[in-house]
Amino acid sequence: MLAVGCLELEQCERLAHAADVVCAMSLDGLKGTPRAFDPRIHAIRPHPGQRASAANLERLLAGSEIRESHITCRRVQDAYSLRCAPQVHGAVRDTLAEARRVFEIELNAVTDNPLVIGDEIISGGNFHGQPLAFALDYLAIALTALAGISERRIDRLVNPALNEDLPPFLASHAGLESGFMMVQVTAAALVAENRVLATPASPGSITTSGNKEDFVSMGVTSALKLQQVVKNARTVLAIEALAAARALDLLAPLKSGAAVEKARAGLRSVCPAWEGDQVFSDRIRAVDEWIGAWGARRMCDRRLKPPAAR
Repeated sequence: MLAVGCLELEQCERLAHAADVVCAMSLDGLKGTPRAFDPRIHAIRPHPGQRASAANLERLLAGSEIRESHITCRRVQDAYSLRCAPQVHGAVRDTLAEARRVFEIELNAVTDNPLVIGDEIISGGNFHGQPLAFALDYLAIALTALAGISERRIDRLVNPALNEDLPPFLASHAGLESGFMMVQVTAAALVAENRVLATPASPGSITTSGNKEDFVSMGVTSALKLQQVVKNARTVLAIEALAAARALDLLAPLKSGAAVEKARAGLRSVCPAWEGDQVFSDRIRAVDEWIGAWGARRMCDRRLKPPAAR
């Protein structure tokens, strides 16, 4: 349970970094405004993750030609999936920080039973997995929300009623091609699956061992569910990245901020632009792997601490 949790936490932290980049691509593709990322807004509701995500989004969009091209438009504010990204992505970051705190304590803890302490042999309950089970369920809920807001941005990119004059479903020849229509359906299906998997296992104890083990954590189930939630969330982000990159392509010759353009170039190195209806599965897989590798390179140096010598 702990081993799975540590591995999935690393994946979650990578996705939290990647989500900001993909969101920045989508925001510029939809001709949104970075005004909502002004640090003064976040200083007066100073959740650490929110402030970090807002600063990241503002940095990513700095110098965007696309922003300058519509700066005088009359639209006052963007949809929640764009404007509230720091609040949602930031809450995910703070959830990850809390899970990291729990896992670091556990990695440095003694969970044997019975325990030999000095000259005494003491039977206790340090083996009980409740702290881990709660953290694992919490991570699944957070990643489900991250995938959910990503899917809403995908819908805005492809929906002709919402996508700021981009071609319907980002198709080259709307009506003759499906474009990204079924790709958004795929993202929606993955989010729906995650909502089921995010149902907590930790409250659901089942009594065993002649009623001696009468309240257990169910944390292994929480860990196994989390693995699929993380996999699904990364696929949804890969789909958003593909759609956002396509939107930015369609806005050429205008360019986004330098950081976003660097990310788009990296994506295009593994998934070149194409025309006409194509099979998406290989492209989604390639971008999924790129997001994993990209996140790994940009992870902070902080890592889970190894167990202390004893």
